[in-house]
Parts: sequence; C-alpha cells; structure tokens
Amino acid sequence: MAAPPAAVEAAWPPSSPGVRSLRSGPTPRHVPVAHCRMENYKKTKIVEKPCLHPFTDLPPDIIEMKVKDGSKIRNLMGYAISKMELDSVRQILFTGSGKAVSKTITCVEIMKRRLKELHQITKVLFKQIEEIWEPIVPEAGLDTLTVKRNIPAICVLLSKDALNPQEPGYQAPGSFDAFCIETLAAESQGQVKRKQGGGRGAGSTGKHPREHLVSTPRGGAPREPCAKS
Repeated sequence: MAAPPAAVEAAWPPSSPGVRSLRSGPTPRHVPVAHCRMENYKKTKIVEKPCLHPFTDLPPDIIEMKVKDGSKIRNLMGYAISKMELDSVRQILFTGSGKAVSKTITCVEIMKRRLKELHQITKVLFKQIEEIWEPIVPEAGLDTLTVKRNIPAICVLLSKDALNPQEPGYQAPGSFDAFCIETLAAESQGQVKRKQGGGRGAGSTGKHPREHLVSTPRGGAPREPCAKS
C-alpha cells in the first residue's frame, strides 16, 4: 500500500455537510465529518494583529485606556478620572474591540458626565485577530487550525483643548446632550398631539365612550339601559 501524501490541503468550510474535502494533488479525497468537527478542537490562543492607529498626531505620553471584555468599569474610571482631573493631563484615549466596544462607549460617557466641556473624536475600524485551534487528541492526526477574523474596534479621543471640528467623528462639548433634549422634546410633543387627537383613527372609530344601547320590545315602550355594576 502506498504511503499517504505528506502535504494535504484542507478546503474549509466543507462543500457538503457530511464530508470535509481534502485535496492532495489533482485527485480529491473525502474523510467523514466525524474526523474534522470543531468539537474535536480547542481554542488555545488568540493573536491580535497590529493595525494602523487612526490617530497619528497624538503625544507619545498620552494616557491610553485599553478596555477589555473582562475589565471592571469601576477600576478603569477610577484611574482615568483621577488622571484627567490633573491640570497637566489634557487628553485621554479609550480603545476597545470586539465585545468590549459597548463597554468602551460606557466609559467615555461616564467621563463626559464627570468632566464637562470635553471635545471628542470617534474613530471606528476593523482589526484582525487569529485564533489558534489545536486538536484535543494529538494522536488523532488532525492538523492545527488558524482562523482569521475581522472584529470591530473603536478609538475615542477626549480632550480638554479644542480639536479640529472638520475632523470626521468630531463631537463638540454638550452636542450629544442637546440632541437628546431635542429628541425627547419632539417625542413629548408627538405624544401630546396624539392624545389631543384621540389616538389613532380618531373620529367615528376613535377612543370614545361606548354608547348605551336601548332595546325596544315589540309593541312596547323602549326599555331603559341597564346600569353597569
């Protein structure tokens, strides 16, 4: 029996739900899916690939808060606020990726409510990570897999000094609060108008008290409506 080829190229994902295609040279080979399911692998490492920083003119000693999925907001903000309250610190940078994006935004909003008149520039980008999957049983003859993913990331720069208002992602101090106030005012006005108009379909089918029905027996006088208990 001839020895199996040394180099085997895996086609991932498989073209059929029941088999995984393995190609060695021009002749395709098929192996049952039981030998290649991801349940036979375990994720051992996550490597973040370096990407270009969206801010290129930042001072080298700027404070960068790298928010992770497991970071505690209390610990992050305790350190960040204590630094930004110093007169010598003029800017701070918050960064997060993947599941930590929402937590990064939360930290930024807490900082803006604690320290007023902060200018903001927000940059959204994607960064690449590599997941290393190794077989649970090395003797099974399975290869190590490398899965590349593009995940969302966010960088938010907060500054006590004025920033370039023409920069994409710029947000002036208090602009978000003013937008929220205008939105709430518009919603409240719409609710008042709907109440004054009697709701949807006001008119013959609007929300009005039901009329009392009076039944008239044959040859007799109309009966009085029954009072509701």
